[in-house]
Amino acid sequence: MEASRRWILIASLTILFVITIFLTNDAFPFSLFATNDSSSSELRPPPRLAYFISGSVDDGERLKRALQALYHPLNFYAVHLDLESPLRERMELAEYVREEPVFSMVGNVEVMTKANLVTYRGPTMVTNTLQAAAILLRKSPHWDWFINLSASDYPLVTQDDLLHTFAYLPRDLNFIEHTSDMGWKESMRARPVIVDPALYMLNKSDLLRLPLRRSVPTAFKLFTGSAWMALSRSFIEYCVWGWDNLPRTVLMYYANFISTPEFYFHTVICNAHNFQNTTVNHDLHYISWDSPPKQHPHYLTVNHTHLMIDSNAPFARKFQRDDPVLDKIDAELLGRPAGALLPGGWCIGDGQANRCSILGDPTVLRPGPGALRFQHLIIGLLSKDNFRPSQCR
Repeated sequence: MEASRRWILIASLTILFVITIFLTNDAFPFSLFATNDSSSSELRPPPRLAYFISGSVDDGERLKRALQALYHPLNFYAVHLDLESPLRERMELAEYVREEPVFSMVGNVEVMTKANLVTYRGPTMVTNTLQAAAILLRKSPHWDWFINLSASDYPLVTQDDLLHTFAYLPRDLNFIEHTSDMGWKESMRARPVIVDPALYMLNKSDLLRLPLRRSVPTAFKLFTGSAWMALSRSFIEYCVWGWDNLPRTVLMYYANFISTPEFYFHTVICNAHNFQNTTVNHDLHYISWDSPPKQHPHYLTVNHTHLMIDSNAPFARKFQRDDPVLDKIDAELLGRPAGALLPGGWCIGDGQANRCSILGDPTVLRPGPGALRFQHLIIGLLSKDNFRPSQCR
């Protein structure tokens, strides 16, 4: 155990060294320390993460499991089952959150009880995400990163691992996979015109394709990438409050666009002068794609376990309901007993199953091997060869 903690400390100091090199060379435009006193050399307190976890019909149990596997008292959570899911399923999820003692005590889990109808690949996925972000902004002024996940996502590291590593990073960073190389997407995504029925109907149906073609805009440059991201609070505030017109203009453009979630935030951040140099070109996920990628990735199974671990990513997708690989992740990577909240340094109860029944100091973090893996990924992403050359090009 002591040897493991020693290696975690070494890896953490390596991250700090990499960032310090950037700062020394005036190549890293972020503040490293949280305190307003610029003379202080103490590392910030642990950051707080704001999670948006969404699902559809028959995803209630998956959302519950994901919430348990992602829980930490420092974080904030917005959970949404869309309008296609039956009322009973949505009420059961709300009841679970309401009756979980730790959730009630801490008050950091919000169920979006007024469900939205959301069309896969449509603009309503983006508007739903923006609403969740606005709810989380209203809920607390203290979180640092917004992370969107679906019911088919699952963590590969503990929250102690994640918070420990994020504590060494500037709060301005935005983890968002992006590129302006549209390739086939220009013809198949940018030029067609669609209508999302979820904007005006109560029952879900597929996107309506209109017999129209349009030109690529000249007022801003299009960017595309993964729909999964970890965005800084400052960028989320910019998208939600929109103190200049770019976020609204881009949202209106993407209102009739196929696969809006793979374009909207990418286009806004790479056309916004204040944020275009804050991007880390990675979605923090392990995803198994065909080559070239198709619309859907492969479902992950036990056979993908080593690939997931070797990726050093903190999250993975897509998983099928109750796939045995989830039990393997719980047992071998997270140390989470079935049906229980994810253990962490804040859990001071007795026994394995009841460790998190008593709430301790939430700022106490006990990172494990997952922190080492994630720190290895971060060091590579922030390296001289990767960080600047991968930004908004």
